[in-house]
Amino acid sequence: MMNLVMSIIGWSGVAFCTLGYLFLSMKLIRADSLSFQALNILGGLCLAITALNTHDLPNAVANVLWMSIGLYALSRQFSKREQKQP
Repeated sequence: MMNLVMSIIGWSGVAFCTLGYLFLSMKLIRADSLSFQALNILGGLCLAITALNTHDLPNAVANVLWMSIGLYALSRQFSKREQKQP
């Protein structure tokens, strides 16, 4: 049962990251959009979880960094929006 759950989490991560890049490439979303960053954050989180489960530390670190970049980008966007509001 745990293998099934990890497989679903892993494939979801692949889907989130791939959809984000696909939508960006098709110009359906922008790189600074919440949608793009959310897809990358969720994808990175799912892939990091499965990598940690299989003790694949380099892959886990890469995906935590991927997720962290998305979180950083979102935080910058939110802080810019707050500065623009009167």
